[in-house]
Amino acid sequence: MRDLSSGAILVTGGAGLIGSALVWQLNRLGLRNIYISDRLGRSEKWRNLVPLKFLDYFEADDFERRLASAALPAGISTVFHLGACSATTETDAAFLVRNNYEYTKTLAHWSLANGARFLYASSAATYGALESGLSESRDLDTLRPLNMYGYSKHRFDCYARDHGILDSIVGLKYFNVFGPNEDHKGDMRSVVHKSYHSVLSTGAVKLFKSYRPDFADGCQRRDFLYVKDAVKMTIHLARIPSAGGLYNIGSGLASTWLDLARALFAALDRPPQIDFVDMPDFLRPKYQYFTCADMRRFLATDYSEPLTPLAGAVNDYVRTYLIPGRRLGDEPPL
Repeated sequence: MRDLSSGAILVTGGAGLIGSALVWQLNRLGLRNIYISDRLGRSEKWRNLVPLKFLDYFEADDFERRLASAALPAGISTVFHLGACSATTETDAAFLVRNNYEYTKTLAHWSLANGARFLYASSAATYGALESGLSESRDLDTLRPLNMYGYSKHRFDCYARDHGILDSIVGLKYFNVFGPNEDHKGDMRSVVHKSYHSVLSTGAVKLFKSYRPDFADGCQRRDFLYVKDAVKMTIHLARIPSAGGLYNIGSGLASTWLDLARALFAALDRPPQIDFVDMPDFLRPKYQYFTCADMRRFLATDYSEPLTPLAGAVNDYVRTYLIPGRRLGDEPPL
């Protein structure tokens, strides 16, 4: 097992949902030898950094200049590259190529040249419209992402394979990750976060109607994963020198939207009130009714931590963070 304390750790996207949760978990393991890079802009995600402990912060543009001039801090031995535009609705393809693809290439090659362990966020969006067999063993050339975000991630997966570096790095195909520190994400927030505020304002949760006879309303399924579990799984792979290539990061379970909504109402001690609404026409042709990660490759790395059940994850998220307005690192003492 690699000792993450033996060198410095770089986390790009470190103020985002998964990135800030990763730093939080590293802090819980006693690690503070961390550099963070992100693009804060005018969002409130800077607040995610406040409770965290790290050596220094670099705004993304400044970090890219440092990277280009080989002026990064000395001693970085592990790179978690989680920084990217994750908006599935982003239509500026040129921006996504620069931000999600070219930047990843540059940082991957820097890491390999400097002997640093490189782990990067790919995405379950690379699987496109597939509703079965979501396995890393699928031929990458057969995948058809449905949006430019998914394609930008898929393009780097293919680049790494074609240039013979994929087995020397780790690509993390995150599924539906949710949890604290996501309030800055706008429309890309999880349904838990959106529905929590919907219940507070209207008393009800809105879910899309089903347009397939084999799925009742609200019975469309997703592989939901609590962010606390996602970062534990990420750190596990960073510690295993032999781990390389693509890994699904999910729960391996397919839960319904109704399961999610009922867990939210239970956490709020309210009776369920669920309204089914029409799905926008543009979304219907590419809407997925079922996703579930094939976790066999990841589990073969001897990961033994139990995953948080969906109801327990929603309860912790709502009661520990959403209701009191806390962020990761602001938890009350045990």
